[in-house]
Amino acid sequence: MAMREFAAAKPRPLPVIILADTSGSMSIDGKMEALNLALKDMLISFGKESHLNAVIQVAIIAFGGENASMILPLTSADEISGMQDLVASGGTPMGSAMTMAKELLEDKELIPSRAYKPTLVLVSDGSPTDNWEQPFAELQESERASKAVRMAMGIGADANIYMLKQFINDLETPVFKAHDAKDISRFFRAVSMSVTLRSRSTKPNQINKIDFNDISTDDELDLSDFD
Repeated sequence: MAMREFAAAKPRPLPVIILADTSGSMSIDGKMEALNLALKDMLISFGKESHLNAVIQVAIIAFGGENASMILPLTSADEISGMQDLVASGGTPMGSAMTMAKELLEDKELIPSRAYKPTLVLVSDGSPTDNWEQPFAELQESERASKAVRMAMGIGADANIYMLKQFINDLETPVFKAHDAKDISRFFRAVSMSVTLRSRSTKPNQINKIDFNDISTDDELDLSDFD
């Protein structure tokens, strides 16, 4: 009797898009160094996850200077062997970053219809210096962005918390306020936990609530995979 062959279901993409402030003010008080370390730690965590239910994909959009730039194109986390350090300079072109995020979300070749709900993460220590209202409105009106999990962190006393609150689409999810380097690391560990819990779930579109207060940081970040 011939053996029946069963094709395993192909895991679906779970996109994570980071919008990171790289304006000149991020060079103060070690904020940029802490952000670079936290991002690398997150990428290492994602890269170690199995593909049983979902494939975590990551894109990093940096906004500093005149315009936003795609530092890391959307890539499967297990294929990322390193990340260039973000460098702080110039203004805060957040509107440019939102336009880039919307274009990425709506690209059906990069993010197919079968993908799970994306996670959008916005990190900033100030206020936008470009025309951000219209790009933000267009991002919010995007069907995919409206369904995405949206998280935000304000770094320092000058962060525009009001604008960051508008970015979040879940009233029960607060804006995380980072006061020092450990807080930046703690926030990205929360992002990592939220995404990995979804990737391991049999229902990755089901969102788990993460209590920031329950997240601790390790004494050191293991960056050996990026040597």
